[in-house]
Amino acid sequence: MTPANSASAEESGPGLARGLKLTDMVLFNLVAVVSLRWLATASAAGPSSITLWILAAIFFFIPQGLAVSELSARYPDAGGIYAWTKRAYGEGHGFLCGWCYWVNNVLYPPNLLMSTAVIATYAMGRGDSGLADRWGYVLPATLGMLWFAVALNIIGVSTGKWLQNAGAIGTFIPGAVLVALGAYAFFGPAPIANDLHFRNLIPDLESFSAINLWASIAFAFAGLELAAVMAGEVMEPRKTLPRSILLAAPLILGLYVVGTIAVLTLVPSGEVNIVSGFLQAINVGAANAGLALAWLAPLMAAMYVLGNVGGIGAWLAGPARVALVIGLDRYFPPAFGSIHPRWKTPWVAILVQAGLATVFLLISVLGKGTTVQRAYLIVLDTMLLIYFIPYIYLFLAYIKFTSREPSPSAHGIKPWLTGASGLILTLLAMIVAMVPPSDTPSVALFEIKVAGGAAAIVALGGVLYWRAANRVGRGAEGQ
Repeated sequence: MTPANSASAEESGPGLARGLKLTDMVLFNLVAVVSLRWLATASAAGPSSITLWILAAIFFFIPQGLAVSELSARYPDAGGIYAWTKRAYGEGHGFLCGWCYWVNNVLYPPNLLMSTAVIATYAMGRGDSGLADRWGYVLPATLGMLWFAVALNIIGVSTGKWLQNAGAIGTFIPGAVLVALGAYAFFGPAPIANDLHFRNLIPDLESFSAINLWASIAFAFAGLELAAVMAGEVMEPRKTLPRSILLAAPLILGLYVVGTIAVLTLVPSGEVNIVSGFLQAINVGAANAGLALAWLAPLMAAMYVLGNVGGIGAWLAGPARVALVIGLDRYFPPAFGSIHPRWKTPWVAILVQAGLATVFLLISVLGKGTTVQRAYLIVLDTMLLIYFIPYIYLFLAYIKFTSREPSPSAHGIKPWLTGASGLILTLLAMIVAMVPPSDTPSVALFEIKVAGGAAAIVALGGVLYWRAANRVGRGAEGQ
């Protein structure tokens, strides 16, 4: 099918209201991709992480952006990555891609919001009080943030977008403040916290820890495909979605690379707090500047919380649209295809996703310190593996469509080369996800659990598809 034949996908979504403009989608990309916690993770590894960011951008972020931009322009279908996979490889592969994308995001909200609840204690001035270790605080705080995001996204895309927009601003401003304080220290008279000489920027790619970090921060760039999932609610998606990526991508790359340089300028890498490293750097930077800004770190912590809640809003909204389209295709229960008559949102899909996220949150918190918690950690590792499957389909679909009909916007870049680059790094990340932590008692048992868990989830999706396909087939025969 050529792009001209797919015009109907742009003209009419599955009953959704088109309320998202270019500015909304630029901010949506920012809040979906950027997380300031990655600055601490990278900085703790030392100056060589700066080079790893750049390599990750070249071999994954840019190919991802090119793939999503091209496929969005060709096929601006609601459901994004699910719809592209279905076009390229048929309904079975489309379902598998959509199933993996949706089920992975059941665990993502509670995992992110629990760390957000920890940062929120700094916003309240109680970062060192031990409050973050009390499940009596963590559980209500996490559930409150989750269901607040749910409510806004159910009420309507024109309402929910303000949470995502505010979240993007709440992420960008702390990042900008950090960069400004880092620049002041970098060009100031005092020595910086780490030696950023060229020799220290060269990563040891023969070291597993460096490869592990590279694979991890490469997927800090993941999420550009989420905006395309919302295509049914975007005004002029064929133009708006590629433009939003073009505008957001430099901001995302700049925040990660320059933000990491700022943290390394202000805090010795061995002293970077993995949880609150960016706040730590802001405190040090304010002190170095001779500013009496005791309020600055708590304010930035509050904005970070807003940013993460906005991010959860985005990651609730996008996968719910995938579930909606799968429901309309009758491979999920028909209720998933329901559009709220007043608010024009996939309210059932959002509620189911949030409900399952709540269940997993309760399991993780109430099972703390038990075998339940250990099982939950295995599930998290399994979900990481599942998360990469849709990206395999993304790059394969990009290679297939551009080889069939070359892109006029490639600017001399070979699509198969960029697609292959993203695909290879995705496969590398999957291999790295299979390697257990150094203190794991049994490596073989860990790998069996993670690989077996991923296989079980894929198999469950296969069973659901087989049953639904049979049901759809019988219905077609009866007509």
